[in-house]
Amino acid sequence: MDKYKIGIDLGGTKIESILLDPCDHELFRKRISTPSNTSNNYYSIIRSIQHLLSDTVRQLPESCEYTIGIGIPGTINKHTQLVQNANTTCLIGKPFQSDLEKLFVRKIGMENDANCFTIAESLSGIAKNHDFVFGIIMGTGCGGGISINGRIHTGKHDIAGEWGHFSVDPNGSKCYCGNLGCIETKISGKGVESTFSQTYGRALSMKDIVEGYREDNPQCKTVFEQFLDDFGRCLGGLISVIDPDAVVLGGGLSNIPELYDKGYSRVKHYAFHQSLETPLLKNQLGDSAGVIGAAWIGK
Repeated sequence: MDKYKIGIDLGGTKIESILLDPCDHELFRKRISTPSNTSNNYYSIIRSIQHLLSDTVRQLPESCEYTIGIGIPGTINKHTQLVQNANTTCLIGKPFQSDLEKLFVRKIGMENDANCFTIAESLSGIAKNHDFVFGIIMGTGCGGGISINGRIHTGKHDIAGEWGHFSVDPNGSKCYCGNLGCIETKISGKGVESTFSQTYGRALSMKDIVEGYREDNPQCKTVFEQFLDDFGRCLGGLISVIDPDAVVLGGGLSNIPELYDKGYSRVKHYAFHQSLETPLLKNQLGDSAGVIGAAWIGK
């Protein structure tokens, strides 16, 4: 019997669930805020997922079989089974998959969120006609995934595609991973907000920075132009190295139209090829398409 599929996408600011029927039709979707600034964020996240999953399971037809898959902003170390490289840092070093499986008394698939996003867009989204796809999530953090012929390429250490933690500025801000000037510190929402705060001594949200840029606010223009240039340099260098058939953008920042014209012109400037043809594509399944990929990797 074909099974129903539940996917959970754990992000820096939101946790989203989806329920797909055996034919992959969406039956239910719900989004809640990711707990933050609590005394124990790790267990707060587990409780939030428990409640969200319970709400989703209640939408299932009676006595049907189903799988659960979860996309996380990190990876599971294959030797220790602990979370590594997560920008939701309270997960690092924790047996997150094991704890959830004990709680729900069932197997759960778990994969990097950018990988989930990339496979979703590669198989049924905007990149489905391309064989070699690099998927980017630009939101609170910045991650990447690689799909080759419809399959995720994870690499020897399960970190293939972790573009956000390539250090591009030795004099840059310190990243949670311990290095200086990682891509994530330059072009994630949190990174751009931090740049603005450090430069001008006041806090401004990414949304307000983008709006200020469009209204010709000098401070916002300076920071946003730097954001576009950093985006072009980082992505141009990546394309020069792996030369994918297409790049697809996801995450909240993928909704910024300037990335696809002004940002892409900077990508062309920094890429090694003189006549770059690699398309820069906006996601087709929504900026949280990773939740669909999460449902597909369920157990």
